[in-house]
Amino acid sequence: MKIRNSWRCRLAGLALLLAAGAAAADWYPVPVHVWNPPFNNERQRVDDVYEPLERATRRWNICVSMPHLKDAYWVAVNFGLVDEAKRLGVNLIIYEAGGYERIDAQRQQIQECLADGFDGKGPDGFLLSAVNADALNDLVATMKADGVPVVDMINGITSTDISGRAAVNYYDLGHRIGEYLLEQHPAGQGPATVAWFPGPDGPVWAMDGDNGFKDAMAGTHIEIVATRNGDTGKATQNRLIEEVLDEMGDGAASLDYIVGNGPSAEAALSVLRKRGLDKDIQVLSYYYGPGVHQAIKRGTVVAAATDSPVLLARLSLDMMTRILEKQPYLKHVAPRVALVDRATLPEWDSSVALPPRGFRATFSVEE
Repeated sequence: MKIRNSWRCRLAGLALLLAAGAAAADWYPVPVHVWNPPFNNERQRVDDVYEPLERATRRWNICVSMPHLKDAYWVAVNFGLVDEAKRLGVNLIIYEAGGYERIDAQRQQIQECLADGFDGKGPDGFLLSAVNADALNDLVATMKADGVPVVDMINGITSTDISGRAAVNYYDLGHRIGEYLLEQHPAGQGPATVAWFPGPDGPVWAMDGDNGFKDAMAGTHIEIVATRNGDTGKATQNRLIEEVLDEMGDGAASLDYIVGNGPSAEAALSVLRKRGLDKDIQVLSYYYGPGVHQAIKRGTVVAAATDSPVLLARLSLDMMTRILEKQPYLKHVAPRVALVDRATLPEWDSSVALPPRGFRATFSVEE
């Protein structure tokens, strides 16, 4: 087996170095939620235990399309895919679009892989993390017609032509961090204010997370005084936080909490420290990454919810392999949402959400 950089993926500056000795460990069996019926929007699900295949019967060619790798969350997904491909014995080519605003780039990359991703041949299957809920549905329909199954990986799309989905409903993540905030700031402590940074416009996950958090806050003593949407690159989140604090002026010191996605939480720490507000405003995140992990250890981020992105990547790839091998499979499955704070961190298995130290993005696994 060889791991090589694909010229098709345009992410400069990331070395292709997998941490030494990082062979696939036994990550299973693992408790999961199974949506019943599959793809329902009411979050009807049952508990189950997931056992993957031991090995693929052949080296299937599988394309993967992700929104970007500017965010440590997606580097964790990248690791899960690469490590699981090695364990199963399948081939991968991984593309990243460069950001949530780059719908045209993602479309072009999908079409490129379908045409000749594997030495002049198209893939056997496709894992798709879409930058937009609706904009790629025509391509998914084309893949289905051509006999290429598509698994909706993490982000959510509205297409009815997918063969499977490995994704939580981000409503649960937004709602869970909202519940935690209410636990930490009960009504007896008086009212509180929040600036909320759910992520970009367009993707299903960000819309669901937004709805979940706002529902948790509705009718409570905690008021959302500002909401800003934007790409999950740290630079964008930094700018959005600066804008909110600038607009609040002298009132910024009275803001109680910043709650948002992982990059917004990380950006908030530096912005608040620079402005001398780090003792006044607390930070929470509704998804997880290495920066949030370290900040929880230090006590600078209060808590974070996680959908276990490494584990989601593994589930996605195993699901696709089962589909290609015509094995029984769960059509809609996801890990259970976890809430991590300083008290629960020591006993939480971080390998479900974080890549090993030293991992750098890898864009293909081929024999």
